[in-house]
Amino acid sequence: MSNELNFNIEEELHEECGVFGMYDFDGADVASTIYYGLFALQHRGQESCGIAVSDTEGPKGKVSAHKGMGLCNEVFTPEIVESLHGNIGVGHVRYSTAGSSTRENAQPLVLNYVKGTLAMAHNGNLVNAPELRKELEYDGAIFQTTIDSEVIAYHIARERVKTPSVEAAVANAMKKIVGAYSLVVMSPRKLIGARDPYGFKPLCIGKRDNAYIIVSESCALDTIGAEFVRDVRPGEIVTITKEGIKSDTSLCPKDTSKEARCVFEYIYFARPDSVFDGVSVYHARLSAGRALAMDSPIDADLVVGVPESGNAAALGYSLQSGIPYGTAFVKNSYVGRTFIKPKQSNRESSVRIKLNVLKEAVAGKRVIMIDDSIVRGTTSALIVNMLREAGAKEVHVRISAPPFLHPCYFGTDIPDQDQLIAHNRTVDEIREVLGADSLSYLKIERLAGMAEGLPICTACFSGNYPIEPPKEDIRGEYNK
Repeated sequence: MSNELNFNIEEELHEECGVFGMYDFDGADVASTIYYGLFALQHRGQESCGIAVSDTEGPKGKVSAHKGMGLCNEVFTPEIVESLHGNIGVGHVRYSTAGSSTRENAQPLVLNYVKGTLAMAHNGNLVNAPELRKELEYDGAIFQTTIDSEVIAYHIARERVKTPSVEAAVANAMKKIVGAYSLVVMSPRKLIGARDPYGFKPLCIGKRDNAYIIVSESCALDTIGAEFVRDVRPGEIVTITKEGIKSDTSLCPKDTSKEARCVFEYIYFARPDSVFDGVSVYHARLSAGRALAMDSPIDADLVVGVPESGNAAALGYSLQSGIPYGTAFVKNSYVGRTFIKPKQSNRESSVRIKLNVLKEAVAGKRVIMIDDSIVRGTTSALIVNMLREAGAKEVHVRISAPPFLHPCYFGTDIPDQDQLIAHNRTVDEIREVLGADSLSYLKIERLAGMAEGLPICTACFSGNYPIEPPKEDIRGEYNK
């Protein structure tokens, strides 16, 4: 098997999206708070973002919205944010796993229909989106986007015509859609949050003064000075009106063992300062590092993490093993989504632009390098090589996740099997490709401990999908 790798392939995994909704009962504008909340969720999507707001005391159906391609500070100027007037609103940051990367696919989606307006932001992927889309198209629906979020929005709008309330329409739509979804929906007088019955994606409720927030991650509540109230339960629909909060738990699973939180939220996606269903993400990563040290010990001089998600696991490995924890990498904080990727003919690589090795820290030392995952192996191989060039005597790689063996259909852009380095390779063959002195992965049975016993989805590692995978690949151009 060839050791030659194309270092120009983008290896980083990406989440689908982050959502943020807010309702200020005192009537204050919410756009600026939503903007800062989206900033805190920027790690969940750097491709596009948007905000839609409305005034609950104003004319029904009037929605002010702005969205575009790029990071929050690229899409929004102070003037744009100040022009968005309204005390209720939803926001979104996106990375596409299904549907192409175009402005039309940016969210929130705003629909005008017979009952007024709906604005919706969605995190996740549906597995039955193609069938639902065809059904709607045969009924005369004309789609403006290629994302399954529009399928959800259409179904909510269609159900609203037949039901007494928006929350009832959301419940009816949830009975039809299958897959991963955390939603925030804005109607003229209500803010609604909904989470799929499996609980794949995080969603929580916060409060600041006389305003309520529904958001993907608790770290965004800290950013805006709000207090965490609670997580939205898998299958729950939360409705916020000027009377307060009400909850519909009729779709929550009776058997909670059927829940399937995305374990990669704990390993990589979520910010370490977030808490997902009562479990600290930082603590989960520490425990993964400790487990690696217990299961895969090695004699070395230094433990280092690949920023950012490898750092906590590296600290956990150090605490368990007694080997000193150090910093080996300097990360360029100014490299965002928009930097020009080097061409194949150039010597520069995306990795070298993002990371540099501290030679003084690693020269002459046996280094244990902790990272959260290996996808294609291109980035890991280059980082191992960079450590050797900086003078590391030995490089031992430890991964705080099991090997990727299967694609994900629920909102993570894990590629096809033939692009996964662990597919059809032994651990020793992967070690050889990476150029490491040793390589070990987190044991799959350790994942339950990371999530403190909560039911999780491990399909990308085990192939045990909590939902039957779709018959056709719905994951879009990013996985071709």
